[in-house]
Amino acid sequence: MQDGPRTLVPLFGAMNRLPGGLMLIPLVLGSVIGTFAPGALDIGSFTTALFKDSALPLIALLIFATGTQVTMRTGGPVLATTGVVLLGKSLIPGLLIIALGVVTGPEGVLGVSILALLSAVTNSNGGLWLAITGQYGRARDRGAYIAGAVNDGPFFALLFIGASGLGQIPLMAMVAALFPFLLGVLVGNIDAHWRETLKPVPNIVIPFFAFALGTGIDLAEVASGGLSGIVLGVLITPITGGLVYLGYRLILRRGGESGIGFAAGTTSGNAVATPAVVAAADPSFQAYVGAATSQVAACVLVTALLAPLMASWALKRAGAHPAHAEAEEAAV
Repeated sequence: MQDGPRTLVPLFGAMNRLPGGLMLIPLVLGSVIGTFAPGALDIGSFTTALFKDSALPLIALLIFATGTQVTMRTGGPVLATTGVVLLGKSLIPGLLIIALGVVTGPEGVLGVSILALLSAVTNSNGGLWLAITGQYGRARDRGAYIAGAVNDGPFFALLFIGASGLGQIPLMAMVAALFPFLLGVLVGNIDAHWRETLKPVPNIVIPFFAFALGTGIDLAEVASGGLSGIVLGVLITPITGGLVYLGYRLILRRGGESGIGFAAGTTSGNAVATPAVVAAADPSFQAYVGAATSQVAACVLVTALLAPLMASWALKRAGAHPAHAEAEEAAV
């Protein structure tokens, strides 16, 4: 007798085997429909509402659900680790990108706009971080998932663009973008049942909002932006992951365990939605959304492949062992 639900075709499992596949595969399918049959989803009613117009509402739900997973029970080591991850993965790279934008304008460089750079570079894949820290790290490292909850969305892109003057991001637009996350934090901390209930939300909504975003992507733009997105992804892991690695080594003094920092050198799947969110706040960025979305999607896949390789290589080279950190942690 077979345990669990009967599966004729393992669609979900096949998608999950590809890094970022839960987002990338629907995104590509949506872009195929949007490019070759753009009117197919305009028949109205629930079909149009779900498969074409659902991106922003579902993204908002995802941001709220992410907020519910952030608890206030964090000690000093967790907060220190979180601060180092945010500093190396989001704050320093974001400031460097804004400095570049002051010189180049929003067009960016080599076909990669400032919008694409901020969207891809300042986000990190919290799930991948948890997977690596669960194998090699300590409780303080896993607790630093809070950093992923903070930067996993449009907040830093909106913050840097608005503060730099490169775009006109109204204050209320930033408040509106943050409110679902903050409300989620509040709800999750006053009622743990909501936190547990909303844990599956990412797996539920990511394929749908990715498909809806894909319908707005022209594959000609993907073809022109795909290579630049791959190159950007190749650079993100060693640069941003390297900054977090240096923070682990120089600030946290973690020695051989510092290789965990490379696990932060990723682009979150949710970052694919960031260009659309920024353009909704400042329509002047609308012209960059298509190319930026395809470039960010490429970064999600590339960094999901590179970050585990670089982190495991650095940890093994330093002699770190999965059981070693846990044993020391238990002894403290």
